[in-house]
Amino acid sequence: MTQRTAPVLTARALGRATLERQLLLRRAEMTALDAVERLLGLQAQAPRPPYHALAARLAGFRPEELSGLLESRQAVRISVMRSTIHLVSAADARLLRPLTGPVHERTLRGSFGRRLAGVDLDRLAATARALVEERPLTFKELGERLQEEWPDHDPWPLSMAARQLLPLVQVTPRALWGRSGRAAHTTLDSWLGPASGAAPEQSPRDALGAVLLRYLAAFGPASVKDMQTWCGLTRLREVTDPLRPRLRTFRDEHGTELFDLPDAPLPGPDTEAPVRFLPEFDNVVLSHADRSRIIPPEFQGRSWDRNVAYRIFLVDGTLRGLWRIETTGDTAQLTLEPFAPLSAAERAAVEDEAAGVLRMTAPDAAHDLHYGQVAQRTGTTA
Repeated sequence: MTQRTAPVLTARALGRATLERQLLLRRAEMTALDAVERLLGLQAQAPRPPYHALAARLAGFRPEELSGLLESRQAVRISVMRSTIHLVSAADARLLRPLTGPVHERTLRGSFGRRLAGVDLDRLAATARALVEERPLTFKELGERLQEEWPDHDPWPLSMAARQLLPLVQVTPRALWGRSGRAAHTTLDSWLGPASGAAPEQSPRDALGAVLLRYLAAFGPASVKDMQTWCGLTRLREVTDPLRPRLRTFRDEHGTELFDLPDAPLPGPDTEAPVRFLPEFDNVVLSHADRSRIIPPEFQGRSWDRNVAYRIFLVDGTLRGLWRIETTGDTAQLTLEPFAPLSAAERAAVEDEAAGVLRMTAPDAAHDLHYGQVAQRTGTTA
């Protein structure tokens, strides 16, 4: 029997599929909590990106709704995929943090291993847990308290070891809209309380397999390398191979095998894609090894400069430029830096979307929109 050749999907077709699943082809009528769970979390190294991420995806989104989820502890900010801070639902925090434990352990060994020589990590974890459960602490405070137990070690590696060893959440008022607060931390169980009800019997591999199916629903079609880029885990082929009977396969233009759910949407490559403004570190551009479905080859590296990520805007479904917003006195100014000339229709659509960003960000200020330089490049881009 002749083996059937997997269909080939172009970068544009993959981009349209990803935008559909990321709620970026049309704004969805969906609650913020449902969106956070559908998207498997929102990148959240800084307080504001999750708000801009949902504003680009949800109809009638109000920042107060997301703040309410954090205040009511239905959502939390915690280090999960790639050992970076994400805003996830409380349920997903309990699911994802144990599954990404190997990523955190690898980060601990690679970044701080030599600086923690002689430290009993089990004792450090127990000591840190007791400290942050007594009251939430910043990493500076935690490091200083841990240094009392390990005076021969610098406080920063000690606190970073605690971050990798423990499921630490950032407590409110940090990241509430229109408010500010220190990045103070406590443990997930201390913040949420013990998990209620009996957890379903499921092996870690089965749990990870279920998460990868959710990844495909949010980011697919995708390769094994894409999945590994998204979560930071390795050896995922051992998890995806048993899932093959439940998946369909494609290939990209380079011949890479792509997996997908059998009933997931695949819009045509000519499907209209609206202008969207996305925050720095948005997962739509960080969750694939091959980013060409969103970032054209000629613009690769333009949204990063060393460790700095810029806010981006999409035109016709792909990266077209950068944006920033600054408030001075009673005026909010949004600056646009297109990477290529915009047609009259594109310019009108970009400016209309920018006006919406200004209305959400600074509803009571005067608004100023202009074109200029956003990136302040200091070296080779990543």
